[in-house]
Amino acid sequence: MSRRVLWFAVLLPVAALLAWAAGIPAAPKKTLLQEETEFREQREASLKQPTGWLSVAGLFWLHDGAMALGSDPQSDIVLPASAPKRAGTLRMRAGVVTFEPWKGVAATVSGKPATGAALKPDTDEHPDVIQIGTLALTIIKRGDHTGVRLRDPDAATRREFTGCKWFPVSAAWRVKAKWVAYPEPKKIKITNILGMTSDEPSPGYAEFTMNGKTLRLEPVGDNTGFEFMFKDATSGSTTYAPGRFLDTDPPKDGIVVLDFNQAYNPPCAFTAFATCPLPPKQNALPVAVDAGEKNYGKHPGDSVR
Repeated sequence: MSRRVLWFAVLLPVAALLAWAAGIPAAPKKTLLQEETEFREQREASLKQPTGWLSVAGLFWLHDGAMALGSDPQSDIVLPASAPKRAGTLRMRAGVVTFEPWKGVAATVSGKPATGAALKPDTDEHPDVIQIGTLALTIIKRGDHTGVRLRDPDAATRREFTGCKWFPVSAAWRVKAKWVAYPEPKKIKITNILGMTSDEPSPGYAEFTMNGKTLRLEPVGDNTGFEFMFKDATSGSTTYAPGRFLDTDPPKDGIVVLDFNQAYNPPCAFTAFATCPLPPKQNALPVAVDAGEKNYGKHPGDSVR
């Protein structure tokens, strides 16, 4: 994120100078409404991609040994009808997973023919993707649990998506918060929707005033940017019950900008097969944040699986 900011900081003045020299007026600065509309369009486009969260159609927890996968209902891992009846075999030993396609099945791992080699999970910078036709499978690690996540571009959640719902844009919800850095990042407990808890680094907290109350939010992240997970008085009514996310740039001159117009739902609002982190208890705001993304339809992720 900081690299993106750096490039724009360098390029924009140069572009403006060249435009002035050529007698071409510089592009006008975007309005708040234009900025927020662009963010929301990009948000929906990301969800609707063939590999976006709307395409997530299955999550299967693995055990040691061999597990058959295919569209056969008797398979250990049942795939959609578009898959071969017998697609292949996953094997796990001590948390390491391999995949062997069934004879005659054209399957690849990260674009290359499947060879039975160990699969890199989503905790790796470049996780492997098993491709069987239009279906994609990725190994995921959650604590001491190992699973395989299925993406299907023909999933009902993607085909039937009706678009995100948003509160009206308002400058009042673009809040300048005081940034208070910890001497050293501290660990805060983050529990996911499956009940698994991990310690995540938090570099400090944002302090701001809303409805006459002094409030704090504690993010996770580093000096490239922060992720705030929060609940508020709208959670469970007009907004997603478990809470929402808000991403920000790092602080500048002791200020971090909290643009609640860009608060968005976690993946669990759209699919039952995500493992979303939940806001830490200290990030439950005692006020209504009538900004950002609203509830979306039915929420398969509301209950713990």
